[in-house]
Amino acid sequence: MSINYKDIWETYQSSWNTTSASEKLARFEQTMDKNAVYQDPLAKTKTWDELVAYMSDFHQQVPDSKFTTTYFQAHNNQSIATWDMTLADGTVAIQGISHCAYNDAGKLVSMSGFYELPPKA
Repeated sequence: MSINYKDIWETYQSSWNTTSASEKLARFEQTMDKNAVYQDPLAKTKTWDELVAYMSDFHQQVPDSKFTTTYFQAHNNQSIATWDMTLADGTVAIQGISHCAYNDAGKLVSMSGFYELPPKA
């Protein structure tokens, strides 16, 4: 069985670009194990509901922002991706790296985002 990790990653990443909780959950269903965990410098979530709440809070703080993959590589049930977070005006606000682990069925079991936090004003 050949797993297309990039398609899985892109579908998961697109869940960050929608504000609809139901659309996020539909994308989670396609890409994530029910026990998947997410972490970044600001949060660690252990359930889909926690991740949806975190994403929704993000969208309230940074409306109309989008994530775009700039590089992707995968092997042996893991992947790395570099990405840009752009603001509504197209300005790149943050560049980051994500590491993901997948189960044997190709579902995400962990997603870890790495990025520098913006300086505090």
